[in-house]
Amino acid sequence: MYIVALEALEILDSRGNPTVSVSLALEDGSSGYAMVPSGASTGEKEALELRDKDSKRYKGKGVLTAVNNINNIIVPQIFDHDFNTQRELDNFLIELDGTKTKSALGANAILAVSMAFARAMAESLNVPLYQYLTGQWGYILPVPCMNIINGGKHADNNIDFQEFMIAPHNTNSFSEAIRMGIEVFHTLKEILHNEGYTTGVGDEGGFAPNLKSNEEAIELILKAIEKAGYKPGDDISICLDPAASEMWDNGDYVFFKSTKERISSDKMIELYKKWVKNYPIVSIEDGLAENDWEGWKNLTEELGNTIELVGDDIFCTNPEILMEGIKKGVANSILIKLNQIGTVTETLDTIKLAYRNNYNIFVSHRSGETADTFIADLAFATNAGKIKTGSGCRSERIEKFNRLLWIEHELKGNTMFAGIGAFKNK
Repeated sequence: MYIVALEALEILDSRGNPTVSVSLALEDGSSGYAMVPSGASTGEKEALELRDKDSKRYKGKGVLTAVNNINNIIVPQIFDHDFNTQRELDNFLIELDGTKTKSALGANAILAVSMAFARAMAESLNVPLYQYLTGQWGYILPVPCMNIINGGKHADNNIDFQEFMIAPHNTNSFSEAIRMGIEVFHTLKEILHNEGYTTGVGDEGGFAPNLKSNEEAIELILKAIEKAGYKPGDDISICLDPAASEMWDNGDYVFFKSTKERISSDKMIELYKKWVKNYPIVSIEDGLAENDWEGWKNLTEELGNTIELVGDDIFCTNPEILMEGIKKGVANSILIKLNQIGTVTETLDTIKLAYRNNYNIFVSHRSGETADTFIADLAFATNAGKIKTGSGCRSERIEKFNRLLWIEHELKGNTMFAGIGAFKNK
């Protein structure tokens, strides 16, 4: 299949920062589009997001270089090639870039073309995007892990840990799970307001109050679950993303926004063990820093048979790094972010590697999002069982939930809802 039209444009993400958008057409008239997200809390080994660094435009965050790389470098090369598969297209882009981190063309440029081609090919084959991605219909709808209290780099408050999520799982449908989660979200707003806390939201739509402690965030969420009429642990559980790499400083962890306390890796593990014992926590993502491999191994030995331990910054959706983690016994699940690795094919390869080695996968958005719903189809296509795409507000988050609601509706009962079984050891 020949690509006959390809054009890139600098657009804005949910933070008002520039990002890359692409429109693509195939010779049979099929077309596809893509909008690439951007992260604030990023792993060191992520594929390179190319920014202009021109202080006179968007405070240096412009992406005209990446856009021009598509329009002036990729376009002239790509029109001369016939691509029969996603892998052929993605391999072509990887070779054209020629660097390990996609720094020549920019991972944001390459991913935009890769995603747009996937959409166009799905249209050409007259199948949904999720079926095109894996060659099957998929049948498991994911648990919506909703980030209802934001902290860390995602909010201007005093909470050190980045995400406090709820996982509504005691139901037979995705639509009911969404309803449960939204009810808790709005109930939490009422509780915060009544207790004198601000109800402003962070980057991902979760509330961002100043609290007495990190632990108070969990306690407020449990109160909201109960007040909404549900049982913590039985109906709705908690997932955490401390984003501990942001707290890592010369071998210790610093509560950089609250107490300024410095604690060791072992003390962090003891904190998580206490919380897991006291609260209905089913998943901890990035509980330790990406460079604290020994700590990660100890954390996995301590809690890996009890809850899901998700590697994000430490793995960066990279199959080579994931393989290292598998060999060292680090984590038991991997977060999947398309723009960490830079192509659709490499993302799917990482997912396959995880499954082959009994690791779970957890599909994720980025804190700087767009209205693009690609990850909703990806989560369904790969039977991920879990998706995190933000909270109960902000349209760039809700769009992903709405896409999954439509998939459930269109397949009319020919799906399963993942439920609590989506989480490792649950």
